[in-house]
Amino acid sequence: MLTLEKFEEASEIVKKVTHETKLQYSEYLSAQTGNKVYLKPENMQLTGAYKLRGAYYKISTLSQEERDKGLITASAGNHAQGVAYAAKAFGSKAVIVMPTTTPLIKVNRTKGYGAEVVLYGDVYDEACAKAYELAAEHGYTFIHPFDDLDVATGQGTIAMEIFKELPTVDYILVPIGGGGLATGVSTLAKMLNPKIKVIGVEPAGANCMQMSLKAGKVTTLPGVNTIADGTAVKTPGTRIFPYIQKNLDDIITVEDEDLVVAFLDMVENHKMVVENSGLLTVAALKQLDVKNKKIVSILSGGNMDVITMSSVVQQGLIKRDRIFTVSVLLPDKPGELSRVADVIAKENGNVIKLEHNQFVSINRSAAVELRITLEAFGTSHKEQIIDALNKNGYQPRTVRTQM
Repeated sequence: MLTLEKFEEASEIVKKVTHETKLQYSEYLSAQTGNKVYLKPENMQLTGAYKLRGAYYKISTLSQEERDKGLITASAGNHAQGVAYAAKAFGSKAVIVMPTTTPLIKVNRTKGYGAEVVLYGDVYDEACAKAYELAAEHGYTFIHPFDDLDVATGQGTIAMEIFKELPTVDYILVPIGGGGLATGVSTLAKMLNPKIKVIGVEPAGANCMQMSLKAGKVTTLPGVNTIADGTAVKTPGTRIFPYIQKNLDDIITVEDEDLVVAFLDMVENHKMVVENSGLLTVAALKQLDVKNKKIVSILSGGNMDVITMSSVVQQGLIKRDRIFTVSVLLPDKPGELSRVADVIAKENGNVIKLEHNQFVSINRSAAVELRITLEAFGTSHKEQIIDALNKNGYQPRTVRTQM
């Protein structure tokens, strides 16, 4: 069982390998929501995520014989790094099975901690099945990323730190993949203060825990589809599920497009890189129908490859109308392009890209298409530029931006 004594023990043990991630008050998110919002930046941990807590505590509870057999796990990346680092600290061999879709940065960092990496399957669940197969074949000790009470206890040490810094916290928002973090945090939070509300947050395209709670039993999704790769789980944990049923107050689901905007907010307003799964609790803030509450959003990790980061930034700028594309028709005559550019320049629009299509009409002298990709300050500025183009007779049509 999960007990207060175990949580207290784990809190002391994980201090050997974790950084102190003090709460950061967010003026920006507080103003946006009408609450006092604090961030728990586990993205700043040594391995870039909270997973080191559960992995290290779990391995500390094993016998020397179990550790000497070698350790194996399956993970989309963050638990992999946690187990790899913890195994190295205990002098044990580590084998990690990761989905083939795992970002390269997580694969390389896991190898960097001395682990052997096996890439298998498209999602976590397929990688996990392979890990069990290898464990049986070679006699490795399996370290489950979430469906293990010792692992959940280690993850729950986050709640202990939150309460020490902010004893009067009203809400804790916690990301959910398989449910280990949510189990540890919600269980300990309720032990420390039964009145606190702990809200789980899942990607809308991987809401296995929400479906399981509705069904009253662990339920497997037919598939998952989300950019939050760290929480792309089809089946939540069976051992931890009763604790979730008892201690979690609600679940919020978040669409991928909201994660894109949240990433931009974190980079611009907080100067932090947070991976998509870690952003779930930030994106969920606008769905909380409360005011004047003290809310902690757990940022579970920050391991994100540069290519994904670039794509998310671009999409975030498009979502915020900071970049947009319009199509205008104009006569194919000298000086027309200059006149359009002049209208945009007077409104302080910045042209990023031009595409000139002379074959949109049979009579190109009458009309050719010009697609203009622009940078703006936001929605109101975008509308101002479009209005100016309209007033000058260009009748602009907004089209999908392709960078």
